Amino acid sequence: MFSIGDMSKQSGVKVPTIRYYEQIGLISPRVRSEGNQRRYGERERDQLVFIKHARDLGLHLNAIRELLELDSDPEKPCLHADELAREHLAGVRKRIGQLQKLERELERISDCKGDGTVRECYVLQSLSDHGTCETEHRD
Repeated sequence: MFSIGDMSKQSGVKVPTIRYYEQIGLISPRVRSEGNQRRYGERERDQLVFIKHARDLGLHLNAIRELLELDSDPEKPCLHADELAREHLAGVRKRIGQLQKLERELERISDCKGDGTVRECYVLQSLSDHGTCETEHRD
């Protein structure tokens, strides 16, 4: 059995986050000690490592919950897990596209040399008037 501190060290997840995951039902302590301390088993540690990795990949907690439910029944088809991964990938690609537009616009406005005064500063003018942007980069 592991304490919450042990779980934190082994998974890289901070103690308050572990408590939050318990609160929302992603993991639960196996038992409580006589001193009312949480005690976890290997299964809960493995789930926490799974959650941490999924969060590192940017998955939302609802998707992680669904994946944990799928993982609890090894005989279920993998189709839904594949769908969740594809949906997340599409979202990541969309955000990358948005970030690339932001990068191009920031490069464009920062390429103007600020040799003049603040009154003539193109960066400040651009930020004051979205109409000066060459592309639409808002959500």
